[in-house]
Amino acid sequence: MDEFGNSGSARGASRSYSDLSHSKRAREGAVVEDQDALDLAADWADISQGLKKDLGPQLHSQWIKPIQLGSFCKETGTLDLFLPTEFSANWVADRFADRLSLAWKIARTEVNQVRITVHPRRRSMPELRVGSIAANDLGASHAAQRLAAVPMSADAAVTGLDPSLTFAEFVSGTANVLAVNAAQRMAALEQPQFSPLYLKGSTGQGKTHLLHAIGHAYAAARPGARIFYCSAERFMIEFVQAMRSNEMIEFKARLRGFDLLLVDDIQFIIGKSSTQEEFLHTIDALMTAGKRLVVAADRAPQALDGVEQRLLSRLSMGLVADIQPADIELRRKILEQRLLRFTSTQVLPDVIEFLARTINRNVRELVGGLNKLIAFAQLTGQPVSLALAEEQLTDILSANRRRITIDEIQRTVCQFYRVDRTEMGSKRRARAVVRPRQVAMYLAKVLTPRSYPEIGRKFGGRDHSTVIHAVRLIEELRTRDADMDGDVRTLLRQLED
Repeated sequence: MDEFGNSGSARGASRSYSDLSHSKRAREGAVVEDQDALDLAADWADISQGLKKDLGPQLHSQWIKPIQLGSFCKETGTLDLFLPTEFSANWVADRFADRLSLAWKIARTEVNQVRITVHPRRRSMPELRVGSIAANDLGASHAAQRLAAVPMSADAAVTGLDPSLTFAEFVSGTANVLAVNAAQRMAALEQPQFSPLYLKGSTGQGKTHLLHAIGHAYAAARPGARIFYCSAERFMIEFVQAMRSNEMIEFKARLRGFDLLLVDDIQFIIGKSSTQEEFLHTIDALMTAGKRLVVAADRAPQALDGVEQRLLSRLSMGLVADIQPADIELRRKILEQRLLRFTSTQVLPDVIEFLARTINRNVRELVGGLNKLIAFAQLTGQPVSLALAEEQLTDILSANRRRITIDEIQRTVCQFYRVDRTEMGSKRRARAVVRPRQVAMYLAKVLTPRSYPEIGRKFGGRDHSTVIHAVRLIEELRTRDADMDGDVRTLLRQLED
């Protein structure tokens, strides 16, 4: 008996009951947490599927699929999304942060912020240094992403502009000359004859760069001017938040108080008619006040899905400036200008030519490929060579290459040098036969994903060392023999046209 008259067995029973109660509460808490995790996973499955339809299976597989759900803090409304490397986290944050944030806010009203970071367990991996340098030190600035996340402020004169994206850094050519001239006119002191300006071009062709460049030039010409850059998704997020907090009057006043409004990726301003209605009224207010509006999209106004006709009409009433995919000459100029930033790293002309010819889908991939090569070379001490480009840029190259066959290369080379097709596989060692054969081997390595042994088999069963010798020889000859370089350039044009 204890001092209160309870038996030891009663005390034991009491403790057992207490332990059971505690265990039951713990299990119930675990069940709630498990259910929350399941709900988050279900929402993510829906969001991921929607992004797959929007982005296509290739982009989705490369960037969205690797995302892992982290924790969700109910107090702050912060949801963590993890990626395996610093490079992929920076890439996704740069390009998809607004889209992911908007999707989660629609799926769960309690989500206030989506944070995209490296998985904590992967932060110590050496690989991250490559991604970090490629994405930060080599010019892929994240300033725009950070600034675009700042709410529209009544005090900020210029909001959301990336300081590195100016007209001085933009390389122009025949593919984008109309857009560049129109952008410069929009930024000038005198009132443009067209408004709004609508920049249309596929992904990675320079639309966003021109938007930022307009903002910087306008700010320089008009000190104190109020300028705001945002994505269409940012606009929608700000609009929804203003509605929830009953701040629509302030939202409208801030938005229409800007002298220059720059809106990117307008193709995503779909869905709720109230958002489109407000954007329509914003356009009208800006135009009436003589202010300037520039929007960018990956398609023409008439091709925008889910956008009201009145809004389409407003977007079409100014100038629609098309940005065509960069041609080979423009791609070369872009790479050569980019190289001016990296004077300490030597990149041979044949590597520049190889990148310019093979990475032809968009400029962003082109510059990203060069950045990755230079970052790898700086970190490992290896020279930037064709072999390194083939090794490190496999995914980018395979996505960009037109399927040129070795048979097609042999046929074209034989026609150009006027030799019989059988000589490609013969054992003859006459100079008039050997040199065209070596050029064909070189082109086979540059233009196809085939390995050295595979190429050797297509040239009469030759050893891979023979192919390696041919490739290195032609690379070297191109640097000191103008006729050889001219021959190869002509053959490249014939094969890629």
